[in-house]
Amino acid sequence: MARTGRPRGFDKAGAVRQAMGLFWELGYEATSLTQLKAAMGNISTASFYAAFGSKEALFGEVFDLYLASHGLVLASLRDTRLPPREAIERAFRLSARMQTDPAHPTGCLLALSLNTCSPENRHIRAQLAAERDRNRRALQGCVKRAVAAGELPPGTDAAALAAVFNTFLLGVSLQARDGVSLSSLEAAISQLLATWDALASTVKARRQKRKS
Repeated sequence: MARTGRPRGFDKAGAVRQAMGLFWELGYEATSLTQLKAAMGNISTASFYAAFGSKEALFGEVFDLYLASHGLVLASLRDTRLPPREAIERAFRLSARMQTDPAHPTGCLLALSLNTCSPENRHIRAQLAAERDRNRRALQGCVKRAVAAGELPPGTDAAALAAVFNTFLLGVSLQARDGVSLSSLEAAISQLLATWDALASTVKARRQKRKS
């Protein structure tokens, strides 16, 4: 007979990890309470609500867990001790590696779990959009640091260049979900960073011209 109650020694942290896999793979709205309870050991509905309060509250815990684990691949974007280009390259390559890792669902939970939704869940979509915007602003901060340090030309449009990089970063999620290989994504990252290097080369050329 299948268990219907909450198992003894219920592992709440483990249950949140299981829920993260479901939300990541299926999306927030497509993940049902039945699937969540089954993944947690066939706990009862009463036990589920006792442990988490609601599906939305559980997703909040999943959101926090994702940022504290898989989401750390973008931490270098906020590390001002790193040179800006290195910070961006490290974030992109770690993100591509994480998003293509077969040990968990492919892509990025923040990008894929709730893009379109019913009106009652728009506040959750806004929460995810805010985190994605935080990453965009971190990219913009890297560009601004590079301009201030003289690595990029003073006329560089930091917002536009950050938007280019952020658009690529979000696109990696769809590419990874579609099965594009890590090697292909790595090559694309190198090509994208060539844009940065081309801008940086104009600064070097100007310096050499002034010296001659």
